Amino acid sequence: MSIRTFAAIDVGSFELTMKIFEFSGKNNMREIDCISRRLDLGSDTYSNGKISKEKLDELCRTLKEFSDIMRSYKVEAYRAYGTSAIRETENTTIVQDQIAQRTGIRVEILSNSEQRFLDYKSLASKGESFRRIIEEKTAILDIGGGSIQLSLFDNDTLVSTQNLRLGVLRIQEFLNRYANRTSRIENTIQEMAMAQLNTYKKLYLKDREIQNLIIIDDYISPCLVKLTGKDRDKTVIGTEAFNDFADRLRESNTVQSAKMLGIAEERVPLVFISAVLISRIAELMEAEHIWVPGVTLCDGIAYEYAEKIKMFQGEHDFEQDIIACAMNISKRYMGSRKRSETLESISTTIFDSMKKIHGLGKRERLYLRLAAILHDCGKYISMVNIGETSYQIVMATEIIGLSHTEREIVANVVRFNHSRFVYYGQQITSSLDRESYMIVAKLTAILRLASGLDRSHKQKFKGLKAALKENQLILTIDTQEDITLEKGFFEDREEFFQEVFSVEPVLKQRKNL
Repeated sequence: MSIRTFAAIDVGSFELTMKIFEFSGKNNMREIDCISRRLDLGSDTYSNGKISKEKLDELCRTLKEFSDIMRSYKVEAYRAYGTSAIRETENTTIVQDQIAQRTGIRVEILSNSEQRFLDYKSLASKGESFRRIIEEKTAILDIGGGSIQLSLFDNDTLVSTQNLRLGVLRIQEFLNRYANRTSRIENTIQEMAMAQLNTYKKLYLKDREIQNLIIIDDYISPCLVKLTGKDRDKTVIGTEAFNDFADRLRESNTVQSAKMLGIAEERVPLVFISAVLISRIAELMEAEHIWVPGVTLCDGIAYEYAEKIKMFQGEHDFEQDIIACAMNISKRYMGSRKRSETLESISTTIFDSMKKIHGLGKRERLYLRLAAILHDCGKYISMVNIGETSYQIVMATEIIGLSHTEREIVANVVRFNHSRFVYYGQQITSSLDRESYMIVAKLTAILRLASGLDRSHKQKFKGLKAALKENQLILTIDTQEDITLEKGFFEDREEFFQEVFSVEPVLKQRKNL
């Protein structure tokens, strides 16, 4: 039986954590060690915008220690990720280079949506417990140092996800500066939180019922798992029981709380902030139960790695969650569901028929589907400048599971579907490299052709067959309707398609008698 050893490293805002995992056989993932070192990087970033030299030195020393531990376990592969404390520094690239040069460890930076998606996957590693809970009306509260993420599920489907800047360390930094009197601390936390949470409720909760609230954090979760003495998969408590726990924290001083929780005194304020946030959000949502599985980002990193090497195959469809996110964005901006479904069907049919030509894969096919769903979201703002306004909406809206670069690819495909294509190197604000820009060009050419085939928005044909023959792409449609308009727009858009692929698209109409 093949056994692989893997290390997941989380360079977090408050501490560095490394978990060593062992994969043995299909769907068998076992944690064999966990090493944590306290290092408050977040306070530097959130107050000064940069990590101090002293903190950077300590960070490198710790990662060098992690490197030695990995060697002792004969780790075959690792992934090291930095979150908001490094992501929000002014000199992120320099910090990454210093770490690589001094420790040999390459730390990649997760965007917020990538980080939350991995946290979400850490829950999926709990298997049946996770699947059972999200079949009901469920919310995930993911508490980080810089922000929190609220994701809503209904019948195993992601309904919405939203990021709020209410991270534990960010709040603690504010309290250290302005809330000197202990009696005012909880009131200040609540006022900071409710100012944003009340707006969130109006926009996303409305009359939605929430039965279960799942907590992911590095602060209160380990304490609750330890206190309840339960298996991590079964740590489900009622909201009243959680509020009793919060009351015990409120009534105890720092020394008493540290002893009760079995943690260092310096962690107590962070646990308290997390408890206040959970209490307020559970009350806002009227949640009945709180599940604290005790998972961390490292579990999600390991889960994703195991998926990639085909040693883990979960039952939950994460790609469908990304699609659901896009569909909800489209719905919010009054997008046409039927039009999007038609475009998605036509464009993916063209994409699938040209695999030998475009050289793109499964992930790029997902970008195309997202662009088809979000193709006209900007009309909510402007019916004239749809391309630009759609681009701005996509770039300003988080799609969980996509990196910033991936979101920019989708946004540009949506933009250029409506407006003149701007070639790589021309004057345009973009962080995309040449390879990413070629993906944009190829997907834009496909989506433009698909858009032309449904220009009337009447879904005149249900079926489309695409076949690649030499230097031609033969598109055959079955319809008895007049497609003069579609033919005109098809011919107008075939030039760019031919420029990108050196393939001539040919439209054939077959009328059923």
